[in-house]
Amino acid sequence: MTAVSRLANIALVLGSAPDVVRCKGWPRLPFKTIIAINNAWLVRPDFDYLLHAGDFPEERLPTGESTRSAFVVSSREYVPAQNAFGGFVYAGGTMAFTTAYWVIHRLRPDILAFLGCDMVYEPENGQTHFYGQGTADPLRDDVTLRSLEAKSARLFVQALRAGTLCVNLSRLPASRLIFPRLDFSILHSISKSDAAAMRRGYEEDIDPASAIAGEQMERRLGYFVEDGRYWKQIDRFDPECLRQIDDYWFSSLGRIAKPEPADS
Repeated sequence: MTAVSRLANIALVLGSAPDVVRCKGWPRLPFKTIIAINNAWLVRPDFDYLLHAGDFPEERLPTGESTRSAFVVSSREYVPAQNAFGGFVYAGGTMAFTTAYWVIHRLRPDILAFLGCDMVYEPENGQTHFYGQGTADPLRDDVTLRSLEAKSARLFVQALRAGTLCVNLSRLPASRLIFPRLDFSILHSISKSDAAAMRRGYEEDIDPASAIAGEQMERRLGYFVEDGRYWKQIDRFDPECLRQIDDYWFSSLGRIAKPEPADS
């Protein structure tokens, strides 16, 4: 086994927060796969996959040489992947979570690292997104997004069960992703065995009773929409029940400390 093959399989998901431009100068290693969300394909040319929302303007998709050997992934592929983890109502109807579930389902990385996915829209130097002013999509009035923190807790637990550790590479002072924070430099030396040990450590800190209660309530309610268009069935979903589910998932991470952002 070569030194490279012993390294952890690390996937990088790029969102559109201003902080995402930090990765422009990063070497390709340690990432096996780079996944861009919506406009984030513009950040660096070596992305492998681009996932875009159904209403993403076609003229803003890459064309010709911009796509190289990259794959553009539409709802036809990512809806079934998110359904495999319970569906949009429970997982959260915004692209950061949708992309994460697709990556876990399709690529099965050891570590799933996020950059530019903090979903905090305080302007930085007048910008809410790396390209200027953008739409704060996750903050819209959506019954599936009442607590982005709870949805990220659910993702963290579901990912661990699938053999993936979610981490946040952001240096922003606040994030709606309540994943462990890591500095990019640390990723170069993480082996597969290191990643497995890290996952086991976090698994021990999960409160299983809260996670089980959340899952049981999800199954009991049956808020599943196969085609992913949950907004067409919005009257089916009791906001109070979804709040209780969020509370269970958030509580499942109660023993995991929320690290401070990495030094800049």
